[in-house]
Amino acid sequence: MNRTDQCDDENRAADRVADAFRQLFGGSPDGVWAAPGRVNLIGEHTDYNDGFALPMALPQSTLLAARSRADGRLRLHSAQGDGRITELAVAALAPGTVPGWAGYPAGVVWALAEAGHPVGGADLHFDSTVPTGAGLSSSAALECAVAVAYDELYGLCLPGPALARIAQRAENAFVGVPCGIMDQMASVCCTAGTALHLDARSPERHRHVPFDLRGQGLRLLVIDTRVSHDLGDGAYAALRAGCERAAALLGLPALRDLPEGELARALDALPAELAPLVRHVVTENARVGEAVSRLREGNAAALGPILTEGHASLRDDYRVSCPETDLAVTAALDAGALGARMTGGGFGGSVIALVRAGQESAVGGAVTAAFAAAGHRPPHILATTPSAGARRLEPESRQQPPQL
Repeated sequence: MNRTDQCDDENRAADRVADAFRQLFGGSPDGVWAAPGRVNLIGEHTDYNDGFALPMALPQSTLLAARSRADGRLRLHSAQGDGRITELAVAALAPGTVPGWAGYPAGVVWALAEAGHPVGGADLHFDSTVPTGAGLSSSAALECAVAVAYDELYGLCLPGPALARIAQRAENAFVGVPCGIMDQMASVCCTAGTALHLDARSPERHRHVPFDLRGQGLRLLVIDTRVSHDLGDGAYAALRAGCERAAALLGLPALRDLPEGELARALDALPAELAPLVRHVVTENARVGEAVSRLREGNAAALGPILTEGHASLRDDYRVSCPETDLAVTAALDAGALGARMTGGGFGGSVIALVRAGQESAVGGAVTAAFAAAGHRPPHILATTPSAGARRLEPESRQQPPQL
């Protein structure tokens, strides 16, 4: 799909969401915004260790039609929900008080208010094409759509990294998921045709790295294994706590501060249960640096072995893989993929596979056949491209010339 076609599709989607808003709330929204999901090329479980990552935004996005309110009421509706409108008082928002999906957008409003920003109520209608539970950051897309909409609705003029921090604060403190900042930074700050080189310690210093898949005869497949993951179930928090404990034992602010050359010494000094976590984080940071170098050289095909090495580390050291993601990686590689790995927090979700143009059907078919032979549900497979971050959309109806 070329850029013009994509813009046309986005404008039509904006029209659809604005029309649904009118039916739900009466009157037109003040605007329509979009925030994408993401895949992470490399750099998994590094962001909460102040490390490095290399995500890219997906074409799949959460769309939000929004209108400010002067009465302090927050009304939320999702096209993917149960049809009900959730109504809340902004002044009464507090961590743990809003269950389910509504906690993510409500948490952003709470985080903005807690940070001292003069925000009030709003009517919000969401419609998302980001798969949930697939490790593609559907929650961050939801949060970041609210963050960019509120930034404009209330004239806050916050830079992208500040909006990402607000969204992360919502997920950490309001919802209770101790995620790092990578997902929110990718959703807000990515640009089309690039990957985002993120320094989680200093997100403001992020860089855009050219990622020209089509120009180099490559495709990136996202393989949704349809094994749902839940980062709030305690496993993610336990991993983060283990990393923080290891850093404290080593006398470091974070594992990012352990040079790769000192890794062997550090592993000898740590309890056996913590050493694999440290080995993954340190070597994964190094893989991010290598991947960025290869992309800047214009050699995206060289990402293949880096992806595969990253998967082995997540499987063997971090132990966040599962039979379905391991099978998808193995089947993709056996069918000729240049590299493959699970992406996202783990415990299910999606796998990415880097393939030569023309291999998409062969690799996708091999993974599907392997899943069938193992008795798994068929995976969902799509080819994707590096896309734009959060932005305002213009419905087609606003672009038509007036009828005379």
